[in-house]
Amino acid sequence: MDQSKIRNVAIIAHVDHGKTTLVDQLFKQSGMFRDNQQVSERLMDSMDLERERGITITSKNGSYTFGDYWINIIDTPGHADFGGQVERVLRMADGALLLVDAQEGPMPQTYFVLKKALQNNLPVIVVINKIDKPAARCDWVVDQVFDLFVKLNAPDDVLDFPVVYASAKQGFSLLNLEDKIEDGGNMHAISQLIVEHIPAPVGDVKASLQMQVGTIDYSPYLGRMGIGKVVNGTMKINQPIAVARRDGSIKPVRISKIFRFERDEKVAIDEAGVGEIVAIAGMEDVTVGVTFTDVEDPRPLPLITIDPPTISMNFIPNDSPFAGKEGKFVTSRHIEERLQREVLADVALQYEPLTDAVGFKVSGRGELHLSILIEKMRREQYEFQVTRPQVIMKEENGKLLEPYEELTVDVDEQFQGAVIEKLGKLKGTMTEMGTQNGMVRLVFHIPTRGLLGYRSQFMTDTKGMGMMSYVFHEYGPYAGDIINRQSGVLVVKETCVSVAYALFNLQERGKLFLGPGIPLYEGQIIGESARSVDMIVNPAKGKKLTNVRASGSDEAVVLTPPVNMSLEECIAYINDDELVEVTPQSIRLRKKAGVRIRG
Repeated sequence: MDQSKIRNVAIIAHVDHGKTTLVDQLFKQSGMFRDNQQVSERLMDSMDLERERGITITSKNGSYTFGDYWINIIDTPGHADFGGQVERVLRMADGALLLVDAQEGPMPQTYFVLKKALQNNLPVIVVINKIDKPAARCDWVVDQVFDLFVKLNAPDDVLDFPVVYASAKQGFSLLNLEDKIEDGGNMHAISQLIVEHIPAPVGDVKASLQMQVGTIDYSPYLGRMGIGKVVNGTMKINQPIAVARRDGSIKPVRISKIFRFERDEKVAIDEAGVGEIVAIAGMEDVTVGVTFTDVEDPRPLPLITIDPPTISMNFIPNDSPFAGKEGKFVTSRHIEERLQREVLADVALQYEPLTDAVGFKVSGRGELHLSILIEKMRREQYEFQVTRPQVIMKEENGKLLEPYEELTVDVDEQFQGAVIEKLGKLKGTMTEMGTQNGMVRLVFHIPTRGLLGYRSQFMTDTKGMGMMSYVFHEYGPYAGDIINRQSGVLVVKETCVSVAYALFNLQERGKLFLGPGIPLYEGQIIGESARSVDMIVNPAKGKKLTNVRASGSDEAVVLTPPVNMSLEECIAYINDDELVEVTPQSIRLRKKAGVRIRG
């Protein structure tokens, strides 16, 4: 393939600003699909979890043609918890499309991903997306993006960034807002800017082979495959090469298959040259960061540096009375094998065995990062328990430091008082405040500990209409004790099955998390107490039967619908003396074995 006709572009944006939808349109309008071909929505979101949640979790590769140019697209996650993905895949790119919502403007994750792109000296094209929104304010957004570039100390040539306006949902793009949309419009303006402003990949086709693995894919037939960009040299099928591993060792292997990306599919090829992004099969234990290089003249590329984890949780084997009833993989050996596989593909994740108990301390970039791993394991028939998330502290010059987040909140003016009060109690410090059209944008610096479990409280305080997002800011001084949950819980007295009559009477004591007919065990948590202490309850206590019927005593039992908590909400809800039991069929809250109830 002609090296000068290749363009490698990463799409970076805040979560839910339309990256994956934009890629869909670029592919569909490239003419690479047949007219009668069925094309699914959000092509690049291939994981079930991504389609369910509407977010990108793992970076994906695809490509399309524009004229005689071959444009490789790298769709990156927008959530900072998956920033490890962003950091390593930007190595494959020669430029970036920065996607910004025409109403919301730059958000915390926009700051995060743009910072990573500028660190890699990538030229940036700004795409103002969703311009069809009634509340779109494109000029304001462009000004905000410029301010963001200045804040990140972008060089002068990058500050003169090209701007294109688009509606990925409706499939059109414009170089100027005043331009007319003809025949429904198209995405050619974006492709044209990519060709003009993103440089072709540099590298010497005659030099020693160099290709660093940025992501890992898996094929049931070929096993693990390394995906990366050929920086120098060429690679061919059955070519003997060397793999420079992360520990510095060199291992000889032979390439068995080479795949190029066409749209969202892999197509086998015989040879790959400089600038091409390909998937390579042939090394079973390939990991992120290794370099495929020449056997005779091995030249490893610099290792990918990853921001450190900020949160950890303990994954321990299930020891509840219901252990082993629903899961297929239940032992600590099963859990360790699964974690080993995960860290090979996710370099932002770390784990180590616990020293004082059976299980593992798993560290990641945030609650979402770890909860996605837990959900993936659960769907793969694993059964285990997890503890409350703990932030990872560090000590410098005799001072205890903890991670802080930059939190951005958009709320209606009527709710700002409640939000400011709550965040103040959680040790948050307001740094910015702005009002426009009845909406207030607040920016806080707050300890990561303060945000654990805050999202559900925030949604209650704002009647579900607020928006919050955050990104790692820095390590700062320890902020002191933070109380996240004020109330106690309702704890089951003994193994039983819940009964409607008993739950009806328990409603007065607090909020229930489940309904009647559910098998329960001693120590399981079934609700939140209305008081600050825990209560031991009997959810199977039936009505005493007599042969005397009294008027008014046999009314129908009316139960308030229980609070159904998601996995993330359960993880954020528990205290240090509680656990979340995770199985393929159930998510249960419980007290740790041997814990004395505070009631």
